[in-house]
Amino acid sequence: MTKKYVYNFSEGNKDMRSLLGGKGANLAEMKGLGINVPPGFTITTESCNSYYENGERIKPEILKQINEQLETLEKTIGKELGSIENPLLVSVRSGAVFSMPGMMDTILNLGLNDETTIALAKKNNNYRFAYDSYRRFIQMFSDVVMDVEKYKFEEVLTRVKNENGYEQDSDMNEKDLFKVVEEFKEIYKKEVGREFPMSVKEQLMLAIEAVFKSWNNNRAKVYRRLHNISDKLGTAVNIQAMVFGNMGDNCGTGVSFSRNPVTGEDELFGEYLINAQGEDVVAGIRTPKNISVLAEDMPHLYKEFVEISKKLEGHYKDMQDIEFTIEDGKLYILQTRNAKRTPNAVVEVAVSLVEEGVISKEEAILRVGTEEINKLLHSTFEDKSLKQAQQLTQGLAASPGAAVGAIYFTAHEAVEAAKTKPVVLVREETSPEDIEGMVSSEAIVTLRGGMTSHAAVVARGMGKCCVCGCQNMIINYDEKTLKIAGITLKEGDVISVDGSSGKVYLGEVDKIDARFSDRFNKLLGWADEIRSLKVLANADNEVDAKVAFEFGAEGIGLCRTEHMFFEEDRISLVRKMILASDTNERIRFLDRLQPIQSDDFYKIFKEAKGKSVNIRLLDPPLHEFLPKDEKTVKVIAEEIGVSVSQLEAKIASIAEFNPMMGHRGCRLGITYPEIYLMQAKAISSAAIRARKERIEVNVEIMIPLVGLEKELAVLREQIVELVEKEIQLYNADFNYKVGTMIEIPRACVVADKIAEHADFFSFGTNDLTQLTFGYSRDDAEKFIDIYKKKNILESDPFVHLDESGVLELMKIAVNKAKVVKPNIKLGICGEHGGDEKSILLCSKIGLGYVSCSPYRVIIARIAAAKAAISDIEVALTK
Repeated sequence: MTKKYVYNFSEGNKDMRSLLGGKGANLAEMKGLGINVPPGFTITTESCNSYYENGERIKPEILKQINEQLETLEKTIGKELGSIENPLLVSVRSGAVFSMPGMMDTILNLGLNDETTIALAKKNNNYRFAYDSYRRFIQMFSDVVMDVEKYKFEEVLTRVKNENGYEQDSDMNEKDLFKVVEEFKEIYKKEVGREFPMSVKEQLMLAIEAVFKSWNNNRAKVYRRLHNISDKLGTAVNIQAMVFGNMGDNCGTGVSFSRNPVTGEDELFGEYLINAQGEDVVAGIRTPKNISVLAEDMPHLYKEFVEISKKLEGHYKDMQDIEFTIEDGKLYILQTRNAKRTPNAVVEVAVSLVEEGVISKEEAILRVGTEEINKLLHSTFEDKSLKQAQQLTQGLAASPGAAVGAIYFTAHEAVEAAKTKPVVLVREETSPEDIEGMVSSEAIVTLRGGMTSHAAVVARGMGKCCVCGCQNMIINYDEKTLKIAGITLKEGDVISVDGSSGKVYLGEVDKIDARFSDRFNKLLGWADEIRSLKVLANADNEVDAKVAFEFGAEGIGLCRTEHMFFEEDRISLVRKMILASDTNERIRFLDRLQPIQSDDFYKIFKEAKGKSVNIRLLDPPLHEFLPKDEKTVKVIAEEIGVSVSQLEAKIASIAEFNPMMGHRGCRLGITYPEIYLMQAKAISSAAIRARKERIEVNVEIMIPLVGLEKELAVLREQIVELVEKEIQLYNADFNYKVGTMIEIPRACVVADKIAEHADFFSFGTNDLTQLTFGYSRDDAEKFIDIYKKKNILESDPFVHLDESGVLELMKIAVNKAKVVKPNIKLGICGEHGGDEKSILLCSKIGLGYVSCSPYRVIIARIAAAKAAISDIEVALTK
């Protein structure tokens, strides 16, 4: 049986997304729902991949199926492509599996040539409409298929409007448009080197190939890279009969969201234009009307659209982004898709849909991603500073947040400038070519365009601050200036942009951090109900601990004691301790350090209020604490009574060739037991002090870098002996455990032996990744990006836990440890503890907690809930 490469809209459904692409699958689904969709067919994503596999040629069997479906479409609609009596016009649109707004190329009005344009004019008794459609087609075809720059055509339109005193494109009459068409054809001939194609079949094939080729254009690649979309998916092509919004005043086109994509409120949010085609709305060339005005212009159609919007939202169980056209008073739906939205709207819509009984709590949690959470706390401007600021303009509040930066007028200049300072991209309107500049900018400001313009949609998707439609701006790209409110700003001048109000200010306005909404706290509450994985935080002082607990941490999973040593009031003591001439001298300095460190621990216990606190004993090699500048060396030499040369020799003797694998961690505790004993005593005295104040204490003393079971056995015995003496001496009562950080591959392999001496294991995945791969985390950046581009590595193993190597070692350790101690406490405290993908893996291998930086606790709480949901789904399938 011949493989099927082309599907009629009536043959598909939403579950065929990987084959038909998002757009094709949704068109087919809407057709099945009885919604008025212009007929057409979809060329599958497999055809795109076949095109590249076949040396960028369309296979004969695919061409045959395209022609068969075209004939079916012609019969269905009663028109024929290329007919000089009743011509069929089609749109050719891409449709990737995942929505990629603005990234892929679209062609409208395909099928027009000199003869069919006249036929279209006669058929509709409207020459203006016919030639308006023709000039649009020539411009789009030239841009998308032949890569002729758009501005060459825009210059012609601007000149004709200026000559006649017109304000809008729609003011041009049929004679104007006829002349424009002739000039457009001349531009095509000059730029391409041949006449504009009059064969409509040639137009169609070139357009289909252009969509396939656009899958690999630079801006599509950038978008996929930003959103982790595979290059192997390919794009589908949708061929659809044209309906026209530019035939007259009872026609129009628009884009609307079923809910507000900025706030998530349950209200229609969109725009439309009378007597226009769809590209006019999203390109920002004309400023459109609010969708609510349609209730006055065409009340019966507005009512119909509201009903369709709710029907689609209910069917897809999510907010929809809907494109529509009105032709001669009849409403057509061209596309629906799950809408892009701001992080605030992601939460608001998800929670609202749960409350409305549309989706479950679990589904709501799955819809909130790490990216949204990271962007959720948009900064705002400080009120006092804002009152003193000079407002330059106010446009549409297209994407919330507050940003300050130097203005640049091209994407390229913005990218370059952003390497050294924050920038704001200022454009008349943005297009897909500006994507890299938008990524690099703190905010985007445009002269034209509405809330569904390219700038607005892309900025919201990125969580970038954006203000559109600042119509009193005058931009001079040649002189690199912006005239606004009687002020001329030059490239590099600083402005402040408030995407929540649409206001733009001169100079720098002070910012403050935002807070989570009540709706988000509600979602977090659901996550906490669902998850079984505990979420702890890495905190090195009481300030970090306080922030962590405010974000919902259930304990401290890692306190790095060496970070305390670097503070100004103690680094000198630490250096003197390291450089001591003998053990007695070293102990003397340690005795002075002990109360300082004890006070640090006490403050953390006080914040913890009985929650577990895991304290890692000294880990880094000693030379990291030693001075490198001559001035400090001289001061220390004088303080300890040696010559500078003697001190330099001592420092040189301590330095190591490969410190990551050198004299550090438990090896320091073995060779200098007095260091770990001082820290154990500091922990004990802090716990005793806290208990006297009736503060509950649950402390875990963690010995780092254990690779041999005897290392842990020796150090555990010493620490337990000291702690027990302190407890008896002061008649104290606090809970403590002694365990280790698993960060050496050998430790994973002999975990059963190590577990005999440990109350807990905490996986230090930073070092475990370094030692498993043989990569230095500090140097790997030089080649990891290259490895990713060459598909040697799928992702950075220091960001996402390596599933086939590092995770396998962790599995071995978990399984072996549980054989010896079934209830041993197991967790992770490396940077992976705040990474969603890594947390899902940690849950699968049976860890009990993750620990991450305080500012990633929120992400970890949501991710832990997702892990629980995933575990339930896996269990149900078995």
